[in-house]
Amino acid sequence: MPDRQVRLDDEGRAELLCYLVVAQLIARARTGVWLRTDHLVESTRIWLAGNGADASWEDRVRLGALSEKVAWSFVDIPQFADPDWLAKLFTHGWRLDYRSPIARGIYTACRTQLHGAP
Repeated sequence: MPDRQVRLDDEGRAELLCYLVVAQLIARARTGVWLRTDHLVESTRIWLAGNGADASWEDRVRLGALSEKVAWSFVDIPQFADPDWLAKLFTHGWRLDYRSPIARGIYTACRTQLHGAP
């Protein structure tokens, strides 16, 4: 029997958005441009599968578009131009390490974008 997938709640949306923001920043640091649509779709699928979650197509489109908007707020910080530094925000298995104050700060920016105040 296949595993049952959980629909995204508000926290899950913020976590997925945070993951996509970091993916956007890594893409920009490596290539100078934001994620292509196919890579954004693949990043979303990877996060959803890794977290046993499911999202409506509306959530996927909305969060994908927001990821670039939120990422823009970090591009002027020099460390965010370094893909090796950005990779350190992940643990093994490419999960964001929320023990990192930087990852928590990005997550807070994502929650603010989705819900107003954190």
